[in-house]
Amino acid sequence: MADAGTSSLEPLTKPLEELADPLGIPVARIGRTGRVMARPPGSKSLTNRALLLAGLAEGESVLRGALTEADDAQRMLAALDALGAKVSIEDGGTAGPTVRVTGVSGRWKTGGAGAELFLNNAGTATRFLAGAAVLADGPITIDGNDRMRQRPIAELIESLRGLGAKVEELGEPGCPPIRVTPPPEERLRGAEVIFGTTQSSQFISALLLSAPWMPEGLTVDLGDEITSASYVHMTVELLQRIGVTVRTSEGLRVVQVLPGAGSFELDVEPDASGATYLWGAGALLGGVEVGAIGIDEHCTQGDADFPDLLARMGATLNAVGGDEAGVAVRGPGELRPVMADMSDMPDAAVTLGVLAAFASGTSVIRGVRTLRVKETDRIDALRNELAKLGVTVDTDVNDDPGTMTITPPDGGVDCSINASRVEFDTYDDHRMAMALSLVGLRRPNVFIKDPACVAKTYPRYFAELARIIEATR
Repeated sequence: MADAGTSSLEPLTKPLEELADPLGIPVARIGRTGRVMARPPGSKSLTNRALLLAGLAEGESVLRGALTEADDAQRMLAALDALGAKVSIEDGGTAGPTVRVTGVSGRWKTGGAGAELFLNNAGTATRFLAGAAVLADGPITIDGNDRMRQRPIAELIESLRGLGAKVEELGEPGCPPIRVTPPPEERLRGAEVIFGTTQSSQFISALLLSAPWMPEGLTVDLGDEITSASYVHMTVELLQRIGVTVRTSEGLRVVQVLPGAGSFELDVEPDASGATYLWGAGALLGGVEVGAIGIDEHCTQGDADFPDLLARMGATLNAVGGDEAGVAVRGPGELRPVMADMSDMPDAAVTLGVLAAFASGTSVIRGVRTLRVKETDRIDALRNELAKLGVTVDTDVNDDPGTMTITPPDGGVDCSINASRVEFDTYDDHRMAMALSLVGLRRPNVFIKDPACVAKTYPRYFAELARIIEATR
């Protein structure tokens, strides 16, 4: 347990003072067989997209299984309320809450005087709402915490100006806070935006999600190299699912969204990014099979393919049926190194990096360029924290800023019962906290700083991890 003088530290699974202390589990005890299945909360990516669409639609939309308890979702819900949408949340039982949203019929209501939105470090909400600000009846100011004020959105700002909006940069150029004054409606007629390679696919999705309420829709030219294309696919598929007409050519190079969208009902998938930590736990534990409920081959999220990477590292995948239907993972005796391109699942790259620390050789992970501008610089953070285990993270491999290698120490990470205490910093980044917590499944005496930061997307993560650990006892 943490000493009285280290109040910022908590044992691996005790951020909420209700969970068991898992420390002191030597590797020799992970051979027990069994299965633990858990349902991650609703997808953050899908929830934020669906909430924005519901807020703009006419009439009442219903979202079942949406992410509501996490900080990111709370920021979006509060913003919808501030912009004139009406929101109510009902208990949906084990399937998650049901959200009812009465939208604004395509025009945010600010009373003409404008609205001010504080979105903390919710990058998705910040970008989506900035894009949708062109549909307001007055200026919208968008701000966040100190880290959000460092996260670049210059490409989105320029695209909004191209649509005729006035965008004032109120702080560091190219970053929040910004004030967006919408253009006259006639400026949005025949709207077209051209993007090159962007720092985030969310800039593209922000405009596509707003397009059904532009007078003539929107045409977006995405160029030859699409950042995180799987997330753009998710946006297009969601628009089509709720009845919006979307045309694409040359794959996704050009996307045309036609005007027109009404209210809808949607079952939100469990979060595949959150599931990567469950699958990662199964890959590390070996004997205990760990899986995610509700994620299958029909899932729209790119991170749903993460188990396939684990299979390449030697893990066994099992399809589970019945009430706990989903994919479960059981790890091998020793993980193999892997060469992987994470362009379509960048949020899973940190999970893979932590697992690679326990592989039998050097892993090469490509497509991680966007990790520099997440809640923290996740590449530097991963290098700093894995170094505490003797693991080497090299970046800019072959002068490619989107590639890193993970090399375990000679003889592997020390997982003996007498391994020295390790305190992992989490950088107020939920994904760093969840990924680094997996180290404690192999190595005793692991502590996580600021574990409560997981509330951003997965408030009950450590409770689920405690269940997994209990299955090894």
